[in-house]
Amino acid sequence: MLRKWFGSARRLLLASLGHYPHTGSAMKKKSSREDRLMTIKGQSIPVRIYRERRHNVRASIGKRAAILRMPLRLPESEQQKSMKWFAEWLQGRLEDNDAIAEHFQERQYKDGDELVVGRRKYQLNIVWEDRKSHNGRLYPDGTIVLKLSQHDQGPNLSKNIQHLLSRVVAQDFLPVITQRVHELNERYFKQPIGQVRLKYNHSNWGSCSGKGNINLSTRLLFAPDDVIDYVIIHELAHRIEMNHSARFWQLVARAMPDYEEKEKWLKVHGKKLSF
Repeated sequence: MLRKWFGSARRLLLASLGHYPHTGSAMKKKSSREDRLMTIKGQSIPVRIYRERRHNVRASIGKRAAILRMPLRLPESEQQKSMKWFAEWLQGRLEDNDAIAEHFQERQYKDGDELVVGRRKYQLNIVWEDRKSHNGRLYPDGTIVLKLSQHDQGPNLSKNIQHLLSRVVAQDFLPVITQRVHELNERYFKQPIGQVRLKYNHSNWGSCSGKGNINLSTRLLFAPDDVIDYVIIHELAHRIEMNHSARFWQLVARAMPDYEEKEKWLKVHGKKLSF
């Protein structure tokens, strides 16, 4: 009992002095993340700022944003210096490598724009409304009506519009893509397959689940037909070999002997395929 009393008294004393013991209820400042846009050479660059438990400042180029990492308790004056250094560092990277600028170049859509996906053309009708979320719909005449929330004017607006367009266009292309998956499967593999899905995926061009579901990135819709066929064949081959063994590549080569040319095309042009 006495030991318990001394323990409680010690914690109260430390708390009054602004010190907190390392317990489950300890008050600790947690790391944070802030997303913003930074204008470099007239181009808006998505920036992600992490404040975390570290001792130095570090900058890097990520898939979706330029990244700055700073110590949690960095004084305000030092934070401003770090931001200035980061802007200069980022400008240098953009000047040295045009590919980085292209990587972050997001298309800005406006009312009346034409969207070309493969052999299909769509006319965009953009309407801003007092609504909680965005909505998109494709009409028989090829018009895509985007009803956008006027409350979404932040750095993620462009990305949100791209995802919305991807979903609308995916619904239009899904029947023909599904038919093509079944045609190639019947011709070369004859394996049971599940659902065919189109998703706005940046991490890969396609995937095949253990249940036989074939997932393809909507970004592929901007590629030539033979490149789309290659990705479909690649995923269908996984219905027999769920790996990238020599036998797997033999299956791919048997169906498409020049598949390496399609892979090379994706490596060269893949970053430009996007909504």
